[in-house]
Amino acid sequence: MEERIQKLLSAAGVCSRRTAEGYITAGRVTVNGVPAQLGQRADPDRDDIRGDGQPLSARPETVCLMLNKPRGYVSTLSDEKGRPTVADLVAECGVRVYPVGRLDLDSEGLLILTDDGALTHRLIHPSHQVEKEYLVWVSGSVDKALPVLSGPMELDGQLLAPARVRMGRSSGNIKQLSIVIFQGKNRQVRRMCAQAGLQVLRLKRIREGGLYLDRALAPGQWRHLTPQEVLMLTGPEEEKRFLQG
Repeated sequence: MEERIQKLLSAAGVCSRRTAEGYITAGRVTVNGVPAQLGQRADPDRDDIRGDGQPLSARPETVCLMLNKPRGYVSTLSDEKGRPTVADLVAECGVRVYPVGRLDLDSEGLLILTDDGALTHRLIHPSHQVEKEYLVWVSGSVDKALPVLSGPMELDGQLLAPARVRMGRSSGNIKQLSIVIFQGKNRQVRRMCAQAGLQVLRLKRIREGGLYLDRALAPGQWRHLTPQEVLMLTGPEEEKRFLQG
């Protein structure tokens, strides 16, 4: 049965339809050896459809997505207040996937979603010490705040692992910090900054483990992680399990 190319890419779990349009425009998708065109239809049972030279295949048993979460979305599958959720953004993947950890309503950036419970446990359990890096735009006395943020801090009566903090760009009274943490407490970076006397103006997660947010993904767009990217998140043992399904 013929379908639009971008719908076929989305149904195979390659990326969202919106992202697929960019792939097609960039010439990264071919049908029977010929670059695909926006709006073109094809039959996956009859046509040879390829993305970056790789044939379109059935969806893998384990689904793991990278989402560039925009501000204004909650990191849950549903919301009793009726606010937009990240589940709305990845609905086209065709599988029920769950956010790995959270980014609060006003935060943005890298969010992993998966239907793999073991992968989720490995990423969020404190014993695995998976790094998370944030860009944080703040106002206040950064010089006074830096030693506080980098030193021993407590949240909810628990001592935090020391964060790594460095200065980034500045624009007037607004300073940019890079903050790397190893735990995932509720609104941890915002609460750390508040303890240090800083007001957070914007917060964006850009890295988890060794995996950086794909700059080609606009806010609200998602795509599948490759096995190699799963390795960057978790290490060789997890990649082996992911490949074996």
